[in-house]
Amino acid sequence: MKLAIKVIVELQAEPGRRDELQRVLATIVSNEVPSQRGFLGSTRYEVLDNPDMLIEIAEWESAEARAAHMAEAAATGAYAPLLEMLAVPFRATVIRQLP
Repeated sequence: MKLAIKVIVELQAEPGRRDELQRVLATIVSNEVPSQRGFLGSTRYEVLDNPDMLIEIAEWESAEARAAHMAEAAATGAYAPLLEMLAVPFRATVIRQLP
């Protein structure tokens, strides 16, 4: 049995654009991601000492389900509006609970 994974995504918005980034991300998550097989949900967080940083922690049924989603998103440009608001490329760390 495969264990669910979590993905910690660090998004550094251009200065002063975190709220806009959060709105765009919320729209993408509500419109695009839930229809993806294997997506279990996500939560977004602010970083207290960085007003331009946004953290999302997403849960997927498996690394394969997430990889399939990311390949499709890259092919369709689903995240392009989000990427345009970033000061630096996003960082994603995929984790799994130890048995």
